[in-house]
Amino acid sequence: MLIKEVGREFIVKDTHRGLWYEDGKLTKVLDAGRYKIPPRSKILRQLPIVECLLVDVRERELTIKGQEILTADKVAIRVSILVQFRVTDPKAAIHTVDNFEDRIYTDVQLAARRSLASMTLEEILTNRNQLSEDILSDVSESASEYGVTIRRADVKDLIFPGNLQEIMNRVLAAERNSQAQLVDARTQAEVEQIQAQSRAEVTRQEAKAEAEARHLREQAKAEALHTQAAAEALAYQERVKAAEALEGHPALLRLTELETLRELGKNANARLYLGFDRSGLGFEKSDTGS
Repeated sequence: MLIKEVGREFIVKDTHRGLWYEDGKLTKVLDAGRYKIPPRSKILRQLPIVECLLVDVRERELTIKGQEILTADKVAIRVSILVQFRVTDPKAAIHTVDNFEDRIYTDVQLAARRSLASMTLEEILTNRNQLSEDILSDVSESASEYGVTIRRADVKDLIFPGNLQEIMNRVLAAERNSQAQLVDARTQAEVEQIQAQSRAEVTRQEAKAEAEARHLREQAKAEALHTQAAAEALAYQERVKAAEALEGHPALLRLTELETLRELGKNANARLYLGFDRSGLGFEKSDTGS
């Protein structure tokens, strides 16, 4: 906005800066405040013609629409780019270039063409951020020369030819199907691994239980053998004691024989064979048979 009416008062807001010209020469840059265009003449002398150009220093957006560009593998795509910028040096923005917004538009357009021409379609699809970073890096330096700072230069839209779009949709569908199959395969492998681990654990537990049971059986058998051996030893000791008692008391031995004969006599099927000594006065021996 150019202000040049004589005597006009105006305000420069914080969102703008004012370029103060006297007879077409820039003399100062106005910060926020109240100002007035002075008269053109004064008593006995002529005053300079004053003009003030207000420059917006707020952050703004510029959309670079529908640029058709060839990639490195000769695929024509249309790209839209969103640029965010602000004027940081009002003097350079007005004096260095004819129209800084038009210059930004051209610089971004050329930067996009250079970047896309060095990338294949696959690289653009897999690393879209790289395209934005390349454009921003390319434009920022040149924009600073005419007093503009580029905040962002993001790829807003990528439009592909119709047949290529269909192919891409098929590729994306195939990729999603492949990823789903990969997930299923991984899940199945994990399930099989868990099952194998479970079977191994069951086998280990069964083997452990069998080993413990075998140990208990062997321990019980050993204890039974020990008990049997102790009982036999005790019986043997009792027989030894009985034999010693009978050897020391023959009459007790005879009494035992008679008791045995009496028990045998109670059995109707038992047969007794009695022998006499030569004098016929006593038993030589006794036998039983059935």
